[in-house]
Amino acid sequence: MDRTRNGYRRAAERLGILEPALSIAECKAARWDVIVVGAGHNALACAAYLAKGGRRVLVLEARERVGGACTMREVWPGFRISPCAYLVGLLHDRVIADLEMAAYGFRWTPADAGLFVPFDDGTSIQLWDDDARCEDEVRRLAPGDVAGWRAFGDLKRRLRDALRPAGEGDLWLKPAPTRAMILERLGNDPEAHKMLFEWSMVECLEHYLDDERLQAAYMGQGVIGTNRSPHDPGTASIHFHHQSGRLGGSPGMWGYVTGGMGMVSFLLCDIARDLGAVVLTSTPVARITPGVGVELEGGDVIRAPVVVSGADPRATLRLLGDQADAAWRESVLRVPQVGCTVKLNVALTELPSFTARPGVFMPHHRGQVNTPLDKPAWRESHAAALAGRLPDRLWTELYFHTAHDASVAPPGLHTMSVFAQYVPHAFAEGDWDTRRAEVRAVALGSIARHCANIPAAVIDAEVLGPPDIEREVGLTGGHIFQGECLPDFMWDRRLDYRTPMPGLYLCGAGTYPGGSVIGVNGRNAALAVLG
Repeated sequence: MDRTRNGYRRAAERLGILEPALSIAECKAARWDVIVVGAGHNALACAAYLAKGGRRVLVLEARERVGGACTMREVWPGFRISPCAYLVGLLHDRVIADLEMAAYGFRWTPADAGLFVPFDDGTSIQLWDDDARCEDEVRRLAPGDVAGWRAFGDLKRRLRDALRPAGEGDLWLKPAPTRAMILERLGNDPEAHKMLFEWSMVECLEHYLDDERLQAAYMGQGVIGTNRSPHDPGTASIHFHHQSGRLGGSPGMWGYVTGGMGMVSFLLCDIARDLGAVVLTSTPVARITPGVGVELEGGDVIRAPVVVSGADPRATLRLLGDQADAAWRESVLRVPQVGCTVKLNVALTELPSFTARPGVFMPHHRGQVNTPLDKPAWRESHAAALAGRLPDRLWTELYFHTAHDASVAPPGLHTMSVFAQYVPHAFAEGDWDTRRAEVRAVALGSIARHCANIPAAVIDAEVLGPPDIEREVGLTGGHIFQGECLPDFMWDRRLDYRTPMPGLYLCGAGTYPGGSVIGVNGRNAALAVLG
């Protein structure tokens, strides 16, 4: 049996379902410095840093397995799939190094094929991460846009180097900066200011690019997980947020985690336990009492002077009840938290063959694929979803883990993760149980219009709408980032790790610096506690 350094069975052995470390009676009798509520990846990172800092830490997770949205389960026999998370890109190198994740087996392969986009007219583009190869593709599709494409890339580099330079200057490693501090970093760069705070994704793309297809190729990158249209102000900043990482020292790089995305959380769990933290699953917290500890659903009280909540801010509010500070409650409720995304986990006999570039194992399968919408369709589909209607066509982003790592599916078979927008959180007619088959058909149909072998290659597909994500993962509203990441809710306007309630902290994606699989939220929250 494979065990961690501290003697625990590795979390990956049973896909995040842990053996009981202590009984509830033993937990009540023990002395704890910190209780961490939830075992998502940020909460586990927080627990590891706290335990490394000498604190006695108890992690309590309501669900049967650790990982939250970044976990893994067998949806069908032999298919190991994460319910929500799919690629790693913003996981901070400082967290990887500080917690020795590589020594525990953290491995990833770059998705250096970048983004492939087929268009309705039969043309396509491969936006390689390699600038020279990407420029060749832009020149082939839209030769008049080469200079604008270069300027667009330069803008993102300037922003990344100003706000997130490698090393200690990275603002993600510091307390949330004020707007004045950010403007000082940006200097006299009006385009950088506009991308970070003002531009819609449409405005940004129209500023640099003329070809409608090339604009459409990038359009969805401004609304990932965001309940806004790319026509709405501030959406360009979403694209920068997702391009701001330096995974493995490669600016803007994303990759596939060996063994599946759930390995990020499973390894963090192993590390936290080896450092002395105790992690219990299937132990739901019913109430947080600041300065006292937590009450479990069964009525048992476990005491600790500090509680760190990895639950989303609105879930934390519910756990506090009438003990929540009134002003803090208002700051939580002002952040929109209604999801608009649907996730399909798909089992395939073979990878999709795109009619624009046929073949079932091509370079574009090693990156990500978008099926695009034009500008009117973006506006119309968002309005439809807000009104509780299912659009006729969805923007989809596709990931093929088995193109890098065959271990997550049975021999010869494949997985496809589909991340799509927009869908209603609540339907005007019917509900997710009665409309699920229709959502599946529309999502797969949006892909099939560009493929020769979809849906024929589909063995089965799991469909998770916003209410399913809320129920399965615990994210209020089914919002994957614990609240919108638009400029009005980022940087110094994101929730702080410290709350006004004594001894109560937050460590999830609702805190600075925002959402995605980052880990640094947990690290920064732990440093706030230790400090």
